[in-house]
Amino acid sequence: MSMTTPFRLALAGLCLAAPASAWAGDPPSAIPLEKLEGMIADRTPQTRVEAVDQERLVVRRIDVVDENNVIRLSLASPTPAPIIDGIQYRRAFPVAGMVVFDAQGNERGGYGVADIEGGATVLAQDHVNGDAVGWRVMPDGAIAFSMNQRATIRREAALGDRIVPGTDAATRIALTVAADGTPAIALADRQNRPRLRLTVTEEGYGAIEFLDAQGKVVQTLAPEAQAAGR
Repeated sequence: MSMTTPFRLALAGLCLAAPASAWAGDPPSAIPLEKLEGMIADRTPQTRVEAVDQERLVVRRIDVVDENNVIRLSLASPTPAPIIDGIQYRRAFPVAGMVVFDAQGNERGGYGVADIEGGATVLAQDHVNGDAVGWRVMPDGAIAFSMNQRATIRREAALGDRIVPGTDAATRIALTVAADGTPAIALADRQNRPRLRLTVTEEGYGAIEFLDAQGKVVQTLAPEAQAAGR
């Protein structure tokens, strides 16, 4: 949903344009009845079941498929390895949770617990060739949220001209809370080098740090700290 375009109500693939004035706090216009009728898929949708079939299921994997029998969601422990353009690659670390797939069966995101460093909660939504956005909650209390530029789309002739995993994706925006509670927002260049960082010092002063290509802080703006002589 873009904040620069007219407000859109998106629900299950349904998008309705509303006047731009809606952003100014005007009440939304009423939708004409004939348009509402055309939007309705079912007046009495199923919202509950008559009875529980099983009190408990014990399985390693459940797949949900679409009308073409393409797997669109897997709930598994461990989750299936990632599929990019029809080829399955080894996952970097084992994960138990849920994975979602596009209409071609390629992985486009997931949520779960990764078996790394004692267990980390992870979530990601993917570009066609790698992670787009994701977060990790680590056992030591550290939290990281990242937004990655899409890696260059490359195809491999030896693999039938398929798209292969990206290798040059830069994390352009990273929001972190360190294990000791230090917060930071970092902006990186195309070479994945943090160049600007917004943080709060140990003394509690807000600061903006400018970094060079080697990661060294070359200038810090911290007006309150400077006024206090720190």
